[in-house]
Amino acid sequence: MASELESALAHYRLVAEESTFTVQAFAGGLFSAFGHDPVISVRSFSGTARFMPDTFEKAELHLSIDASSLVVANEVKEKDRLEIENTMRRDVLDVQTYPEIKFDSSNVALSRLGAGRYRARLIGDLTIHGVTQRNVWITAEVTISPEMLRAKGEYQLRQTDFKIKPVSVAGGTLKIKNELKCSFDVCGKAS
Repeated sequence: MASELESALAHYRLVAEESTFTVQAFAGGLFSAFGHDPVISVRSFSGTARFMPDTFEKAELHLSIDASSLVVANEVKEKDRLEIENTMRRDVLDVQTYPEIKFDSSNVALSRLGAGRYRARLIGDLTIHGVTQRNVWITAEVTISPEMLRAKGEYQLRQTDFKIKPVSVAGGTLKIKNELKCSFDVCGKAS
């Protein structure tokens, strides 16, 4: 019976190469007025989405991000880029100790917007820097076909919720604020 249920579920494998996932940091300090707000791009992640077609029962999403794959995406001086990326990997995320960022949800609700289009609400566990925040809410607009799933949305998080102390870079002239804005346009292929 369990294998029948499992085989009836729609399965999608998340495809990083066809997705965009960014984290917008906001600057404070001396240069904040000049718009030096680093945009960090997530280059490597994997995951799965699955659910019962039509009813969306048994819906789950599992996402794993390679923390060392985060890079500065906007135009900054090369020296500043290297400093921001090194500080992020070493002092903020400590990728040697915590190589993975994870989001797991089995609490998914969808409401129909139109043919193959839905508003999704996911509540799950987000783990960053070895700290798990439970009941994190993420909303997205989702497009589903038998071959592909696409989810677009954004959410906010605070670094201190994950025991991360906001840092300064560029010789202390660029202080990163606690709040971050995460934006995603994630593609999944039927598997």
